[in-house]
Amino acid sequence: MSMHSTPSGNWDDPIQQPSDTTGDVVAPLSRERIAAAMQAERWNYLIDDEGDIGGLLESNLFYFFLYGEANEILQVRGRWHQQLPISMRSQVRQALDDWHFSKIWPKAYTTVDDVGRMWVLAEHSVDWEEGVTDRQLRLTLRCAANTSLSLFHYLEDQLVTIGPKGDTSLGWRY
Repeated sequence: MSMHSTPSGNWDDPIQQPSDTTGDVVAPLSRERIAAAMQAERWNYLIDDEGDIGGLLESNLFYFFLYGEANEILQVRGRWHQQLPISMRSQVRQALDDWHFSKIWPKAYTTVDDVGRMWVLAEHSVDWEEGVTDRQLRLTLRCAANTSLSLFHYLEDQLVTIGPKGDTSLGWRY
């Protein structure tokens, strides 16, 4: 297909359900489907008091939020387990800028909590307004988690070093 060609078919036709028997039926996104996908992936998770789904992957906290008028937007948000001193904000931002220069996702940024700790968050959002198959949902969850974990490993390589007197627990480059 050249750059200027048009795909065959009518773009105004409704999305057709798959005709095979693999169970890949397009259906609305829901918390129940996210939980089922996480069970299928054998991921441990919890449902908090607000009904949001969360869990730990490699000691990093992940949440799976639904947004939009019909809860059709899935946002996977991961928080790197390392809390950072605010004095490192410029170095962390530079590392995140370098990441964003070469990667298309996840989106990453810093935040400071109420007690003055800086955290790095990674987000991956997908709009499933027309519905999603179970296979697509599982692939999206794996992609969001794996790319976020890749970012966190990258930050570990970029920012963590041996600290004062050989202490590696808080050995940040300053």
